[in-house]
Amino acid sequence: MRYGIISDIHGNLEALQESVKALSKERIDRYICLGDVVGYGANPEECAQIVKKLVQTCIVGNHDAAVSGRMDYSYYYDAARHALDWCRKQVSPETLEWLKGLPYSKREGDIEFCHGSPVQPEEFEYIFTKEKAKELLKFRDQLAWVTFIGHSHLTRSFAIGTDEAYNVKGPEFVVRKDFKYIITVGSVGQPRDYDPRSCCAVFDTETCQFRYLRSDYNIEAQMKKIIAAGLAYNFGARLLVGI
Repeated sequence: MRYGIISDIHGNLEALQESVKALSKERIDRYICLGDVVGYGANPEECAQIVKKLVQTCIVGNHDAAVSGRMDYSYYYDAARHALDWCRKQVSPETLEWLKGLPYSKREGDIEFCHGSPVQPEEFEYIFTKEKAKELLKFRDQLAWVTFIGHSHLTRSFAIGTDEAYNVKGPEFVVRKDFKYIITVGSVGQPRDYDPRSCCAVFDTETCQFRYLRSDYNIEAQMKKIIAAGLAYNFGARLLVGI
């Protein structure tokens, strides 16, 4: 099985189109989205329509949950609250219902898909340091062999042994059977690892090979749309540098 995995699109249509194009060349058997289809970017409805047609499984992200009324976001900072309020007005009633029905996690055999931590996934906890990954040691027996997550917009992954967690680095690597893994697949629409290219991932269950796919896209086009929509300037500007 070859999985094509996307996450954290955040309404960035230009980035999503290029990631889908890159994945179409990878002989993908099953497409997965790890959430945050909407939020920050200027094309939430268009992105939702593409994802609905493309993927076999979509997980709810915190921005999806906020827009669809599944969580309180009153404590978010002003620009983020404004973007979510705006986003809710842009998406169709059908898309709102779709977002309301997305699961918090999905396990397929020995692989799990979540937006954030697989422990209480409805809490959307971040895992982006070795210390946070090490906290999962006490839940190791409950973890799937490989858990794919998004949420942080980073490309950080961790191997969890019997008594320690380890960083896993590189644009591609082989997943071993004697560890449990938390693999962050990066962000399609708002990367924060100082690489502005859209990011998605491919995982082959037969070869145990994981690989990131990066794609150039028309950043300025999305940035101009974000600004024209009256969303925070920084939501567009940060795309230029991948932060």
